[in-house]
Amino acid sequence: MDEPALRTEVTSLLRELLAVDTSNPPGRETPAALLLKSYLEANGVECELAARDPDRANLIARIRGAGDGPSLAFLGHTDVVPADAQEWAHPPFSGHLDQHGYVWGRGAADMKNETASRAVAMAVLARSGFRPRGDLLFISQADEEDGTEEVGLTWLREARPDIACDYAIDEGGGWRLALADGRVAYTLNVGEKASLKARVTAVGEAGHASKPSIGANAVPLLATLIGRLAAHRTRRLLLPETRRTLELLTGSADGDLDGVVELARGLEPSLVHDLPPLFGITIAPTRLEASDALNVMPGRATVDCDCRLLPGQTRGDLEAELRAALGDDIPYELELDAAPVGGSSSPLETPLHDICRRFIEREEPGALLLPMISTGFCDMHYLRESFGTTAYGFWPVRRMPAAEYLNGMHNRDERIHVDDLLLATRFHIEAARELVG
Repeated sequence: MDEPALRTEVTSLLRELLAVDTSNPPGRETPAALLLKSYLEANGVECELAARDPDRANLIARIRGAGDGPSLAFLGHTDVVPADAQEWAHPPFSGHLDQHGYVWGRGAADMKNETASRAVAMAVLARSGFRPRGDLLFISQADEEDGTEEVGLTWLREARPDIACDYAIDEGGGWRLALADGRVAYTLNVGEKASLKARVTAVGEAGHASKPSIGANAVPLLATLIGRLAAHRTRRLLLPETRRTLELLTGSADGDLDGVVELARGLEPSLVHDLPPLFGITIAPTRLEASDALNVMPGRATVDCDCRLLPGQTRGDLEAELRAALGDDIPYELELDAAPVGGSSSPLETPLHDICRRFIEREEPGALLLPMISTGFCDMHYLRESFGTTAYGFWPVRRMPAAEYLNGMHNRDERIHVDDLLLATRFHIEAARELVG
């Protein structure tokens, strides 16, 4: 494999992809899908667009297999969050390549970098005459960052059941953690928490704001309820995946769970905030609504809460936590969404897990592969729910420090180093050959 040529190829494709403004909303991902389609077809890969909205196309590319082995899908969304160009050192939709080897642009870390490297892996395999035992797919989907239009994977899984696959690789893992004890770990996203909105309304009695002692102003009542939500400690739950995480980090997950988590989170700065939410429900008050008039003390005041549940937890589990936090001495109303969105995981002991582990061990002997549950949304759960797919998030990043890489996501000056583009492209080529070759 000619690594300099491979680095140049994936860098060039990423820069072209970054130059296509697919800010969501409104998305308009079709030009990005067409760019990928043209590139892949020129390299002998079978491609087609699939769109519910002509302006927001998905791309399905495929190297057909013989039918006597497992199938694998590479995933990558083409939409990005908006960017304010005034805040950036280089224009966010220029695909600027600097003298230090960094490619700048909105989507350089989330996740046009991954999309480009997976497309190049497909092209390299097709050019080499690769004929897998099972189908190898590349799916670039629209509308991951917002999802409200249902034109991406949430629609595609119903409209195109032929994208069913045994294994899938998507976003959410692969960054390198230099642990305080001298060890190195690379994260593997094996699942994600579910999201569910809760609305809490404090119920008081309206009155004229010039006489604050009249009525029962719902705003201070709500403030008390919010304080209770913020202080509430939800029930701790240890999943098989998070047990493995703690065992790898600390040697054991037994005994005082809070003590073990505290020990583990001290090993690397990103774990301070990423690790504790993996052991229970989180409740985050985010939106407030009360009086429409300055001179009216409202009889009702509302807070919306973004709640995240572990895989396997239910709406009933969340309601129990909310009611335990809120108490029964302040009148309130509680509304919950009908059901959680997402919340699934894939098993650890699989051929794809072993491929990821072996790759990092070859690249960096002694490195750990650290399974993690994502606190945020990732659309891999659609594949798990619809097809029983074993889906992981893995895109190895070694050249860029984890903090620099992660802090660029949804932030100004988002960028990726070309050495990591090369590393990740090599991984996907090798993974395809080992798993479905």
